[in-house]
Amino acid sequence: MDFRISADDRVGGQPKKPSKPRATKAQKAARVEPPIGPSAGIFGSSAPPAGGSGNGRTGGGGKPPRRGKAPAARGKKPRRSRTGGFLMGVLWWGFVASLWVGIGIIGIIVYYGAQLPSSNTWAVPDRPPNIRILAADGSLISNRGQTGGEAVTYRELPYYVPAAIIASEDRRFMSHFGVDPIGMASVILEMVKARGVTRGASTITQQVAKNLFLTPDQTLGRKVQEAILAIWLEQNYTKEQILELYMNRVYFGAGATGIEAAAQTYFGVSARNLSLGQAAMLAGILPAPSAYNPKTSPEKAIQRQRLSLNAMAEEGYITKQEAEAAQIDPSQSVRTRVAGSESYVADWVESLMTAYIGDIQSDVVVHTTIDYKMQKDAEFIVKEQVAAEGEKRHFTQGALVAMDVDGKVRAMVGGVDYQASQYNRAVTARRQPGSTFKPFVYLAAMEKGYTPDTLAEDAQFTYEGWSPRDASGKYAGTVTLRQALAYSINTVAARLAIDVTPQVVVDVATRMGISTPLEAVPSIALGTQEVNLLELTSAYAPFANGGMGVIPNVITSIESTDGTSLYQASDAGPGRVIAPNVLAQMDDMLKTAVEVGTGKRANIGGWDVGGKTGTSQEAKDALFVGFTSAMVAGVWLGNDDATKTTLSGGNVPATIWSQFMTKALAGKQPAPLPSGSYEGQIATQQVIDPATGQVVIDPTTGQAMVQYVDAATGLPVQTITDPTTGQVVQIDPATGQPVAGGAQPIQSGALLAPTSEVPPGGIPADGWIIDANGQRIDPTTGLPMAQIVTDQAIDPVTGFALQPQTNGVGQAPIDPDTGLPMTLVVDPATGQQVWVPSAPAQQQMQPATINQPTPVEKPRTLMDLIFGG
Repeated sequence: MDFRISADDRVGGQPKKPSKPRATKAQKAARVEPPIGPSAGIFGSSAPPAGGSGNGRTGGGGKPPRRGKAPAARGKKPRRSRTGGFLMGVLWWGFVASLWVGIGIIGIIVYYGAQLPSSNTWAVPDRPPNIRILAADGSLISNRGQTGGEAVTYRELPYYVPAAIIASEDRRFMSHFGVDPIGMASVILEMVKARGVTRGASTITQQVAKNLFLTPDQTLGRKVQEAILAIWLEQNYTKEQILELYMNRVYFGAGATGIEAAAQTYFGVSARNLSLGQAAMLAGILPAPSAYNPKTSPEKAIQRQRLSLNAMAEEGYITKQEAEAAQIDPSQSVRTRVAGSESYVADWVESLMTAYIGDIQSDVVVHTTIDYKMQKDAEFIVKEQVAAEGEKRHFTQGALVAMDVDGKVRAMVGGVDYQASQYNRAVTARRQPGSTFKPFVYLAAMEKGYTPDTLAEDAQFTYEGWSPRDASGKYAGTVTLRQALAYSINTVAARLAIDVTPQVVVDVATRMGISTPLEAVPSIALGTQEVNLLELTSAYAPFANGGMGVIPNVITSIESTDGTSLYQASDAGPGRVIAPNVLAQMDDMLKTAVEVGTGKRANIGGWDVGGKTGTSQEAKDALFVGFTSAMVAGVWLGNDDATKTTLSGGNVPATIWSQFMTKALAGKQPAPLPSGSYEGQIATQQVIDPATGQVVIDPTTGQAMVQYVDAATGLPVQTITDPTTGQVVQIDPATGQPVAGGAQPIQSGALLAPTSEVPPGGIPADGWIIDANGQRIDPTTGLPMAQIVTDQAIDPVTGFALQPQTNGVGQAPIDPDTGLPMTLVVDPATGQQVWVPSAPAQQQMQPATINQPTPVEKPRTLMDLIFGG
């Protein structure tokens, strides 16, 4: 059969208008049956009905078909809806676009993720170590280190502290997987509406990832890596751990990193003790720490606090009433903590840490000698006097150092306002001490043989082109050295320095505690060499403690946060630096300077006070350094730019000293200065190897070797033990016989350890040194002594006898390798007590040996000695 396809049947062809069929006679007479059901399809057919022929009838008679319209079985093709087709197209192309976008995102993630190190190397870096600095009573002075505060755990904080941060920074933190798609979408909508950037879309976890691992660059690659790391954090850490990491490492402004540092910086409290309002204010700081912190922008801080509290109420952490109660009235000022003078101490302590324990690897706790109340008293007095007298006398700054007579620093004020200037004028600044340096000149003269009653000439003179002048321009003629020091006469101090030589003055000052290198020139007598206030004050301590040199110390111990000891201060020091008879002469003159001289304003009731005023050229510096038997303190006033003032050491500095010492000594029993003559007395002293400067250890006993010395001169003496009494007595090397009246009965091999109190008492003619209560007095310090048992081992570091063991085992054996007594410990494996070697001493200090000159015949006047005649 032939099948033909007409043009009408082709796909896309336009159908022709159907023509009227030509009916035959037979067709005209045929009956047309109506279609049954859906017989008329989309494509109509012209075939005759089934069962009939093309030219015959189909049944009985009937009406012929109407002419005109085509049969209903041959209907039109229905049209499609244009709307439905458009939506289908949008959905189709949207799906295709989404597929390609997804592929692109995956590609970006893979590309930037490949730039990260292998995930098995990812680890949370250690937090920078914190230095927690405590006063002597355990109160917090400050935190130091890169963060400015120690780490705190999530569970140490009040519930509303983390709640405030979550409500303000990431409301879906507890439910998202590290990245918050809902939050990102809302931020995008906000930015579209605002036609600009409104806020960030990073979650708390993303911020932790950024802070721990990434740079702060705002790039696509960094944001992708941030999201990857955030998801990794969520998989490896709990929500509490992540939030704890965030709170301890996020920056709160003003140099404070972490919630503890922020709480201490802004409010002066621990994060553990934050109030609801304070917690909300800290949470409000986080979006812009520099712009929202309460120190620089208190109004904005209040606004941010209100937003944080409202957010907490909306999230159900607190009630509306609690939020309203915690808000600060906009008309009120925000009370924030002001960094006080104790921050100068903290800076000083931080600068010493490397020297004491090396590089710090973990958090440490530093215990200091600072008396917190005394520190605040000193700060208040200095500020008050600068405010009251500064404008009138043209000065703006002040500093104060106070220490016990053994060198323990109790208070330090490095300036008037730490927030305005962190420069420490007590430790870092070096200024001319003026006449406060003169005691070292007079000490050198006393050691040469002068006395306070030696006469000297107060008159102008010229020496090698140098012509010292008195500040008043007036000259008194012949005066005693006591008068010359009391009234700060420059010409007499200059003559003394020339006589004893400037180099001897330098040596004496260094021996007393001046550590700054000094140039040996005649003008050193007038205090023209710059020193700092700390070393100058410590150099006066031997005048107050019986002649023993000190090393100023502010740290008593350092330990880790788990209690492991890292450093323990030693009581060792330079030893005796002034002979007792010379000390008595110096204290006599320095007391006169306060009683009737330039330091009269420094007098305090009931106490022996010695001291010296000082004023540099053009009054650029004004100082007073003074002491009692309990404490030494120094005060400096002036300007940082060294401009001249109208101050003198005897006015405002002496007033500050007197006011401070009155408070510092309140409640203490006044005691006289421990000075006197111990001529003819002997005392024990360790033997020092001149080649090494170390204590000599007896190889047979492993103990430090000791010798007997003249208490007045420090020179070795020959002794024997009286067989009848067992006492050690001094002998004359020429005759081998005991020196009459010069014996000091001391048990063989014993060391006399001084106690801490200074009693009244005298020196009997028979040579014994006994106080009013019958106690023996240490001839080297003038303090009561506790008799130690015979043949007890001596600590080579401190020079004191080692305490006996109390465990019933007996005296500690000597380690043959170190020569030190061994330590008794408990073996954890057996539970038995065993002896182990002691740790070697970190440093060994020994008393300084003083070579005393032979006394010379006293001239009538100082002029006679210097120029002859």
